[in-house]
Amino acid sequence: MKLEEFQAKELLARYHITVPPNGGTMTQVEELSNALRKCGSAPWVIKAQVQTGGRGKAGGILLVKTSAQAKEAVQSLLGKKLVTAQTGAEGILVRRVLVEKTVEIKRELYTSIAIDRKKGRPLLIAIAKGGVEVEELAQSSPESIVKIEIDPFTGLEAYEARSLLFALGLYSTDSKINQDRIQFFKNCVTAFLNLDASLLEINPLAVTTEDQLIALDAKIILDDNGLFRHPDLKIAEAGGTVLEQQAKRAGISYIALKGNIGCLVNGAGLAMATMDLIKQCGGDPANFLDVGGGANLAQVTKAFKIILSDKNVKTILVNIFGGIMKCDLVAEGIIAAVKEVNLNVPLVVRLEGNRSEEGLRLLSHSRLNITSIKDLKEAAQKAVELASGVPAPTYS
Repeated sequence: MKLEEFQAKELLARYHITVPPNGGTMTQVEELSNALRKCGSAPWVIKAQVQTGGRGKAGGILLVKTSAQAKEAVQSLLGKKLVTAQTGAEGILVRRVLVEKTVEIKRELYTSIAIDRKKGRPLLIAIAKGGVEVEELAQSSPESIVKIEIDPFTGLEAYEARSLLFALGLYSTDSKINQDRIQFFKNCVTAFLNLDASLLEINPLAVTTEDQLIALDAKIILDDNGLFRHPDLKIAEAGGTVLEQQAKRAGISYIALKGNIGCLVNGAGLAMATMDLIKQCGGDPANFLDVGGGANLAQVTKAFKIILSDKNVKTILVNIFGGIMKCDLVAEGIIAAVKEVNLNVPLVVRLEGNRSEEGLRLLSHSRLNITSIKDLKEAAQKAVELASGVPAPTYS
């Protein structure tokens, strides 16, 4: 689960990681006066709450000195499509903005904690220069990157944090400042571990004129598989489209794509293979959708509704391998779902595995407009043909 900046900062504050004072977020300009009052005296920063880097360069972060300028900034951002190097030409719609008080700073740094897949443990990364150019700096000067492997049982040790201060030029002659800075990095690691995060990034990490470390911007990604341990974190329908959020609530893994063939599959690996085969046959998948190994009727019905909400979908391909999930029960779910959603696009179904013959028999006797094909390659080819009206290329 990807968090918006304001949500990430709320979590950082829980772990005593300093963030700028703010007046909260807003989705309409009428909320601005209250936000400015909470924030305190000018100047302020108005920040678009979208999940992409490079917001500053794209005009998504605006410095304002008066309430009139703040109102103009909020009006210009809400409803705007922000185009950055990460979003591509399509951009991303700004639905929410954050109001923060400005902070006087002396320098900017970068720090993050992520999972090192090769080592199988967290890795703290820090660079003595932060801000919007950190990606370019990492490419041009990789030797400037400081890395510390984190023991998940002990977290960041004081001596490791102290060596980090030396490497970043943060070590001070004032022992109190050093202790505060050591604790800052230790708290970052504690937050990462306790939250079951897969990424915690602070960029820029700033040193204020009062020698305090402060997270000017933050990005946190939580491991979805660990969310059951954090019921209080269901604050967030953070990230993704409305359909992706609906799917998450239904226990379905769904990612919208740009094609015209809707996919309903059980199992992430099988879903990826199905999408690859559609591409090989000359088609384009409209989504990644994994209903899981034990989907029920309600989830199958919801999956159909989500797929059909995409107006680009011309055909739906259902690919189910029956293991724990019995194909005849899946077939019953498909039939019920098709009737409920009033399906108006062609449907190709491939069933294989546990009770597949019974499932195919149910589909053939349903008298619904369902094309049942046992071979996956043929099913993909048929879906491409129905979506395009052109015979799909065949492969041996």
